[in-house]
Amino acid sequence: MAYKINQDQCVGCGLCASNCPVEAIAADGDKYKIDSDKCVDCGACAGNCPSEAIAPE
Repeated sequence: MAYKINQDQCVGCGLCASNCPVEAIAADGDKYKIDSDKCVDCGACAGNCPSEAIAPE
């Protein structure tokens, strides 16, 4: 299971990227994207997202 960021809900705050222990999240313009090859499914990104834009696929 991998996590995905809903681009319509993402506010671009970067908390997901700064809390990702494996650096699987990077900025893509003013939003963020998760590299599913690097993601270890820990959920740290979802737990720190203030707009609840991140959920398991």
